[in-house]
Amino acid sequence: MSNRAVINTEAAPAAIGTYSQAVKVGNTVYLSGQIPLDPKTMALVSEDFRAQAVQVFTNLQAVCEAAGGSLKDIVKVNLYLTDLANFATVNEVMAEFFTAPYPARAAVQVSALPKAAQFEAEAVMVIGD
Repeated sequence: MSNRAVINTEAAPAAIGTYSQAVKVGNTVYLSGQIPLDPKTMALVSEDFRAQAVQVFTNLQAVCEAAGGSLKDIVKVNLYLTDLANFATVNEVMAEFFTAPYPARAAVQVSALPKAAQFEAEAVMVIGD
């Protein structure tokens, strides 16, 4: 019997490709990348980078909660920015959503993201004991 479960919530944007919002295996949850889409309209929330970053972490939070956890359960996050000049803003926004001890993290600049987003984040969460 498989201990794999697909996580899906209407509180986060629906998948725009061949992936699940998250997959839970045991007590580990692999959260797919979230871009700054409004879950209701499936449109970018704003052209403003800060607003996009807030929406990305809001979307991740919704998927965490649908999986039975929270952002505090995230152990690793990967960040993708189309311009590393926005790195300081990402740190500010992360500090609004996460508390110490912070998850392990990588941040990389990419040439483009889906729907012309400026920011995307994916994560790994461990819940329970």
